[in-house]
Amino acid sequence: MKVRIEDSCIACGACESICDAVFSVEDIAKVNEANVAANEDGVKEAAESCPVGAIVIE
Repeated sequence: MKVRIEDSCIACGACESICDAVFSVEDIAKVNEANVAANEDGVKEAAESCPVGAIVIE
């Protein structure tokens, strides 16, 4: 699973609150690729919860 954050990210922090092992938010959300495989359910939940659909799972 690959995860990327699109430029539409508004840095609301929802993804980080759902799955902080993978997402961190400063000016824009960042993905910790090393933790994606172990947290796929959290990544999917965060993507579904993103208010602007900025989390893309490939």
